[in-house]
Amino acid sequence: MDISRLPAEARQRRRAEIRAFLRSRRARITPAEVGMPTGGGRRTSGLRREEVAVLAGVGVSWYTWLEQGREINVSGEVLDAVARVLRLEPAERAHLYLLAGLNPPPADAGPDAGPGGVPDALRRVVDGWLPRPAYLIDRHWNFVAVNDAARAVFGYGAGDHNCLVSFFTRGPVPASPCHWQDAARALVGQFRADAARYPDDPWFGRLAADMCAASPAFAELWAEHQVGSAAQGLKALRHDTAGELVFEYTTLPLPDLPGHRLMLYTPAPGSDTGDRLARLMETVRPVTVEVGVRP
Repeated sequence: MDISRLPAEARQRRRAEIRAFLRSRRARITPAEVGMPTGGGRRTSGLRREEVAVLAGVGVSWYTWLEQGREINVSGEVLDAVARVLRLEPAERAHLYLLAGLNPPPADAGPDAGPGGVPDALRRVVDGWLPRPAYLIDRHWNFVAVNDAARAVFGYGAGDHNCLVSFFTRGPVPASPCHWQDAARALVGQFRADAARYPDDPWFGRLAADMCAASPAFAELWAEHQVGSAAQGLKALRHDTAGELVFEYTTLPLPDLPGHRLMLYTPAPGSDTGDRLARLMETVRPVTVEVGVRP
């Protein structure tokens, strides 16, 4: 974000916000907490600007200008040093980045993270969506968590690692889209849009090349250069056991896990999908499948 191109009023608000924010973070840390002397006729109990600068390894003038909201050059490394000194929480660190005109880096996984760096609470959300299908994918479309309903409806199992690969390369599955070509075209368009969001990530290009070699259907659609993205919509399936199932789906991005998406499916109103799904789930035994993420 180029701060210099903001309107004058917006720049003024930003200066006031970063000044108030950093002052408040300094004020809540005592010198004793960071090993600094506590004497010297202090008027406040918090850290001084000079002390923050010394502890962060930056110039006193530079830190003063940062706190004043001046339009100076900053880097993520320096902001991280300031954040460590001020003991900023992840949300506060991201806020400092934005105020300084930088995009926040990806958030670190919390202490309650399970396999794959995904918080256990989020995995419980996926399982808690039962008896409706739900699953979680990362930015590379790898499966991270899949509930029993998604396994029963879509046939996902231990051999399924990636949503795109499974769609185009699996053998017989219990359910297939009623309008396969349209669903396939939409899926490829979404993948191309995602690839454009990460131009420095060679993984997308490698997978696209592998998929073109493995699936003529994918190769044909990839050559169309369709681009699309759908946060919500309808998905109609023909299931070998349950019959026709029609779901409303919702895609939820996860700010704390950049690139990850939670896919939630709900029986479409006016259809008998809810009853069909209930009967299907009565025949399903709960299973524990560790969904792996390929490197």
